[in-house]
Amino acid sequence: MSELELGCCGAYCRTCKVYIENLCKGCKIGYVDGTRDLAKAKCQIKICCISQNYASCADCIEYRQCETINNFYNHQGYKYKKYKQAIEYIINAGYEAFFQIADEWENAYGKYE
Repeated sequence: MSELELGCCGAYCRTCKVYIENLCKGCKIGYVDGTRDLAKAKCQIKICCISQNYASCADCIEYRQCETINNFYNHQGYKYKKYKQAIEYIINAGYEAFFQIADEWENAYGKYE
């Protein structure tokens, strides 16, 4: 699995139909290698994560106190809580364990064993 297929916020891109059909570049593709201009990005989570050279917000020691990511997770909707759960899982179990579970999902989030 590629960390490019994990959104900075915890969304798992590999199961997203729009991403699979190449209609979405994901939140990191092009920014990480410099082919897209990060200065033009609108997502503050992406800007912070990529500029810090993090694979996701799970790598940030200030994650739990970060107003930007926590405001995102506080949006209405089930998916935001699941994205937060993904980051928490990565913090506790690591990326390899996350990708092993996430590869079985049918959505950008799923269940943990």
